[in-house]
Amino acid sequence: MILPIVAYGDPILKKEAEEIKSDYPGLKDLIEDMFETMYNANGVGLAAPQIAKSIRVFIVDTAPFSERGDDEDDFLTEEERAQLSNLKKVFINPIILEESGDKWPFNEGCLSIPGINEDVMRQRDLVIEYYDENFELKEETYTGLAARVIQHEYDHIEGILFTDHLNPLRKQFLKKRLNDISRGKTNVQYKMKFPKR
Repeated sequence: MILPIVAYGDPILKKEAEEIKSDYPGLKDLIEDMFETMYNANGVGLAAPQIAKSIRVFIVDTAPFSERGDDEDDFLTEEERAQLSNLKKVFINPIILEESGDKWPFNEGCLSIPGINEDVMRQRDLVIEYYDENFELKEETYTGLAARVIQHEYDHIEGILFTDHLNPLRKQFLKKRLNDISRGKTNVQYKMKFPKR
């Protein structure tokens, strides 16, 4: 089932999400709905707070990045491209154990903030511990764009949006557009829930 995506300005997007247990009601269906919702919106990641569930769950499928093959991806190593093509995962109760490497800019967007893309600085590498959809504990290392997608979704369960990483002057410049999004004044091709409409 395709769910409405919560728009910028909804308090749930600024709240730290809570851990869940393996017997969380309807978890399997929720995960299926999240993937269906993400694909419908042409996203590569979606966190539970974006569908109005304040729980520490997010999903990613970065295959579209590895399939693009345009000039923007020339900086990807073969290892990074392979990681992107195989990264379709569910992250439950994740903890980023380590972030390392030089910070690098990349133009990020967000399904909750349609029509706005900005360069965000993030570290290149991370180590993350999480439970998969079968509640098996995993520890994995990611780099480059794969790490960035995970960092972006992880921010969501911490109550952080990509716009929070921008400098104050840039945030001020975007203020009217962000307020318009929260009021539903945006051209979007997927279901959304606007807090100020």
